[in-house]
Amino acid sequence: MAPEPLATLTFAAWRRFDLAAATRIAAQVASTAGGRLDRVEAVEHLGAPLHRVLVERGGRMFALIPGGRVTVGFDVAAWQPSAELLARYREESASQGFGDEDLRAHLARVLSPLRAATVPTLLMAVEDEPIDEAPAAMPAVLAREGLRLPTPDEWEHACGAGARTLFRWGDECPLDRIPYGDDAGPHARPNAFGLRIAHDTYRSEITSEPGLIHGGDGGESVCGGYGTVLAWLPLATANRHPDLAELVYGEDGEDLVDCLSTRPVLDLR
Repeated sequence: MAPEPLATLTFAAWRRFDLAAATRIAAQVASTAGGRLDRVEAVEHLGAPLHRVLVERGGRMFALIPGGRVTVGFDVAAWQPSAELLARYREESASQGFGDEDLRAHLARVLSPLRAATVPTLLMAVEDEPIDEAPAAMPAVLAREGLRLPTPDEWEHACGAGARTLFRWGDECPLDRIPYGDDAGPHARPNAFGLRIAHDTYRSEITSEPGLIHGGDGGESVCGGYGTVLAWLPLATANRHPDLAELVYGEDGEDLVDCLSTRPVLDLR
């Protein structure tokens, strides 16, 4: 049987494959990437099985991210938070001068809007990696290894894996803890594709678009005491952290390199 053209593999089609088909394509992905197929496993995601593929290449573990026409961003108007979450936000954040008075207005300011996007099928590093260069230098650094930065659309799709919820695990966050020094919360689990992503507010991932940062806010919300809800919000899939991005790409941005990381992408051709 002729191999599947990986460039035409879509997330929608991938969700319909059985284990045999997923394993055959996973082997092809590993071969194309010049890597070693580590595993193919089925996980429950959005009410149906999703096959997770991990490939080791050059000492890095990568996850297969099927692309195509996908939905990314967040529909703030359709969000239905619990009364407890809204009350906690008003009590701990808004009343203390943190965030906007209305939580929906705050979300509209920091999250990307719901939209359709077309992204390629690719391999993305399971772990983000600290950087020791200015963000502007990272494309050239990664290119020397045949890698690149993810686009914002690719990052959001890889993180949410088709979920339209605020966080990759759902619309609510735990209100009995903050996401720091805690390995028991929903953020600590790998996501549907097997990525360790949106798991630590101190990990702020740059993308190919200057000014758009994902995954964390450098720990600002946690160490600043902004309240439980705002402590979790940096881990929201569509959060682009505009305030942090303004600082990172400003005149004193080099001083913030220690809080930045990147998630290498390997294109499949």
